[in-house]
Amino acid sequence: MSDPGPISVECEAQGTGWVCHVTVGEESAQTSHRVTLSQSDLRRLAPGIDDPEVLVHVSFLFLLEREPRSSILTRFALPQIGYYFPDYEAAMAARLRP
Repeated sequence: MSDPGPISVECEAQGTGWVCHVTVGEESAQTSHRVTLSQSDLRRLAPGIDDPEVLVHVSFLFLLEREPRSSILTRFALPQIGYYFPDYEAAMAARLRP
Protein backbone atom coordinates (compact mmCIF):
# COMPACT_ATOMS: atom_id res chain seq x y z
CA MET A 1 0.00 0.00 0.00
CA SER A 2 1.27 3.53 -0.67
CA ASP A 3 2.50 5.84 2.08
CA PRO A 4 -0.59 7.31 3.77
CA GLY A 5 1.36 10.29 5.11
CA PRO A 6 1.68 11.42 8.70
CA ILE A 7 -0.64 10.23 11.45
CA SER A 8 -1.59 12.71 14.17
CA VAL A 9 -3.38 11.55 17.34
CA GLU A 10 -4.75 13.76 20.11
CA CYS A 11 -6.76 12.19 22.93
CA GLU A 12 -8.79 13.94 25.59
CA ALA A 13 -10.20 12.31 28.71
CA GLN A 14 -13.94 11.84 28.70
CA GLY A 15 -15.84 9.85 31.31
CA THR A 16 -14.06 6.53 31.88
CA GLY A 17 -11.94 6.77 28.76
CA TRP A 18 -10.89 9.02 25.92
CA VAL A 19 -12.07 10.57 22.71
CA CYS A 20 -9.24 10.69 20.20
CA HIS A 21 -9.04 12.84 17.11
CA VAL A 22 -6.90 11.29 14.41
CA THR A 23 -5.79 12.80 11.13
CA VAL A 24 -4.03 10.85 8.42
CA GLY A 25 -2.21 12.37 5.49
CA GLU A 26 -1.09 15.74 4.31
CA GLU A 27 -3.37 18.75 4.69
CA SER A 28 -4.63 18.71 1.10
CA ALA A 29 -5.72 15.05 1.21
CA GLN A 30 -6.25 14.48 4.92
CA THR A 31 -8.80 12.16 6.50
CA SER A 32 -10.19 12.78 9.99
CA HIS A 33 -11.39 10.19 12.46
CA ARG A 34 -13.02 10.28 15.90
CA VAL A 35 -12.08 7.24 17.95
CA THR A 36 -13.29 6.34 21.43
CA LEU A 37 -11.39 4.15 23.86
CA SER A 38 -12.26 3.07 27.40
CA GLN A 39 -9.73 2.62 30.20
CA SER A 40 -10.57 -1.08 30.37
CA ASP A 41 -9.95 -1.52 26.63
CA LEU A 42 -6.61 0.28 26.92
CA ARG A 43 -5.58 -2.09 29.75
CA ARG A 44 -6.75 -5.14 27.78
CA LEU A 45 -5.29 -4.19 24.38
CA ALA A 46 -2.08 -2.57 25.60
CA PRO A 47 -1.14 -3.85 29.07
CA GLY A 48 1.44 -1.62 30.72
CA ILE A 49 0.78 1.32 28.37
CA ASP A 50 -0.79 4.34 30.05
CA ASP A 51 -0.97 6.66 27.05
CA PRO A 52 -4.00 6.03 24.83
CA GLU A 53 -2.33 7.93 21.98
CA VAL A 54 0.26 5.15 21.67
CA LEU A 55 -2.38 2.44 21.19
CA VAL A 56 -4.44 4.56 18.79
CA HIS A 57 -1.36 5.41 16.68
CA VAL A 58 -0.24 1.78 16.45
CA SER A 59 -3.83 0.75 15.66
CA PHE A 60 -3.92 3.17 12.73
CA LEU A 61 -0.61 1.80 11.46
CA PHE A 62 -2.24 -1.65 11.60
CA LEU A 63 -5.31 -0.41 9.70
CA LEU A 64 -3.26 1.38 7.05
CA GLU A 65 -1.36 -1.83 6.31
CA ARG A 66 -4.70 -3.36 5.35
CA GLU A 67 -6.76 -0.61 3.75
CA PRO A 68 -6.47 2.91 2.33
CA ARG A 69 -7.09 5.77 4.74
CA SER A 70 -10.27 6.68 2.86
CA SER A 71 -11.76 3.29 3.83
CA ILE A 72 -11.26 3.77 7.57
CA LEU A 73 -14.48 4.67 9.38
CA THR A 74 -14.71 8.31 10.43
CA ARG A 75 -16.17 7.46 13.88
CA PHE A 76 -15.67 4.24 15.80
CA ALA A 77 -14.73 2.65 19.11
CA LEU A 78 -11.20 1.27 18.87
CA PRO A 79 -12.15 -2.35 19.75
CA GLN A 80 -14.40 -2.42 16.64
CA ILE A 81 -11.25 -2.96 14.58
CA GLY A 82 -11.34 -6.57 15.80
CA TYR A 83 -14.73 -7.10 14.13
CA TYR A 84 -13.24 -6.30 10.73
CA PHE A 85 -9.77 -7.74 11.33
CA PRO A 86 -9.80 -10.75 13.69
CA ASP A 87 -5.99 -10.63 14.06
CA TYR A 88 -6.10 -7.09 15.54
CA GLU A 89 -5.81 -7.97 19.23
CA ALA A 90 -2.99 -10.46 18.64
CA ALA A 91 -1.18 -7.89 16.49
CA MET A 92 -1.47 -5.25 19.24
CA ALA A 93 -0.17 -7.72 21.83
CA ALA A 94 2.85 -8.45 19.62
CA ARG A 95 3.55 -4.83 18.65
CA LEU A 96 3.10 -3.35 22.13
CA ARG A 97 4.72 -6.09 24.17
CA PRO A 98 6.78 -4.53 27.00
